[in-house]
Amino acid sequence: MDYLFSFNWMSFFIVGIGTMLLMGELLVKAKGIFAVLGISFISIYFYAYLDPSMFFTMAILYFLGVLLIFIDGEFVNEGTLAVIGAILMIISIGVSSPNWVMGLYAIIGVIIGAASSLLWLKVLPKRKMWSKITLLDRLTDETGYSSMNQSIQQLVGQKGIALSHLRPVGTIEINEEKYSAISNGYWIEKDSEIIVKEVDGTRILVDLISKDD
Repeated sequence: MDYLFSFNWMSFFIVGIGTMLLMGELLVKAKGIFAVLGISFISIYFYAYLDPSMFFTMAILYFLGVLLIFIDGEFVNEGTLAVIGAILMIISIGVSSPNWVMGLYAIIGVIIGAASSLLWLKVLPKRKMWSKITLLDRLTDETGYSSMNQSIQQLVGQKGIALSHLRPVGTIEINEEKYSAISNGYWIEKDSEIIVKEVDGTRILVDLISKDD
């Protein structure tokens, strides 16, 4: 066993697999199996390469990073804690290595292991991590659409100018704002005065203001 740990590249596989399993536990419903296996791999890494006096310090630093990522994804949904957590994981792994080559392999293992954990999403049921950010984006889009729709609704009854021929679709201008509009099935000449008769969603129906009006 000591012979295997003497190879620098072993740190890449141990840390990579451990990180992939731990991150996978955060992303998918693995019933704790990935967590147990991931903790085992990372513990083996620290035990093999660290002085016993530093074992708990670096292990706590690494798992604190994992915890911060979990808290961000499950509760905060902002991203800052996740970034701090990733930095703590990389620092704990890099500092634990007996030489810079092994440390570099281990850091690459963290990065590739974290990226590879996304593959679990294709085969196992996923957790609702970072759901609040997704929901906020959706609500923001819906709110923006609602505000725009309400603004267009207020155009009903207002008068303006046809900036292009409406045949039957064209461009109009009302209160120095340009809109796409449609006439009621007939041609309206450019520069004609128009009035908004109806708004259906974002569809603006206009009518020609005759000279008699």
